[in-house]
Amino acid sequence: MRTLYHLWLSPFCRTVRIALAEKNVEVKLQSENIWNRRDGFLALNPAGEVPVLVEVDGTAISTASVICEYLDETYSDPPLLGGNPTQRAETRRLIQWFDIKFNHEVTQNLLGEKMMKQFLGQGEPDSSAIRAGYSNFRYHLDYISYLVDRRNWLAGDDLSYADLTAAAHLSSLDYIGDVEWEKYKGVKTWYARIKSRPSFRSILSDHIPGYQPPKHYTDLDF
Repeated sequence: MRTLYHLWLSPFCRTVRIALAEKNVEVKLQSENIWNRRDGFLALNPAGEVPVLVEVDGTAISTASVICEYLDETYSDPPLLGGNPTQRAETRRLIQWFDIKFNHEVTQNLLGEKMMKQFLGQGEPDSSAIRAGYSNFRYHLDYISYLVDRRNWLAGDDLSYADLTAAAHLSSLDYIGDVEWEKYKGVKTWYARIKSRPSFRSILSDHIPGYQPPKHYTDLDF
């Protein structure tokens, strides 16, 4: 069976997990403590980062967006990249928005400072980074609101990797209770649509020892 090397709260890994479930592709999840720099894992991905998907024949594919494009080419049903060049361009643009801009401005400042630093024993959280994360988060939630007010899904009429990527980041932040859902009703409605999909079930079942999510985390009607 193919194997996905991952970390439980990594939004990049969560995107791939949701994509695999959407395409009904079975996979064995293998948690990888990337800070250990294990030789066997570095042989799969010299960058030492997750996610890494290893096919049955031993082929290793790394980086969330690359894995997702590979899945669309290999398992075309349902298509999640877009049905024409314009749709694919918009999906790729939004993937980059969330995996680069949103991750740098929000996810790293909140999830990284509030949880990962403590988990890795890297000292106290940086309060200025956390404040910046919250400030940036409101800007990004406003942008998601703008998109969902004008489109059926983030990149257009159909569910795409843009939705999975954004939802993966929000789910990681929701685990630590940092999403102000009541202030962003449109975003909440859009997220609830994704959260209710069968592909999201394994994400909602994640529980990190010593870190309990808020009660609404698993509530599909939150």
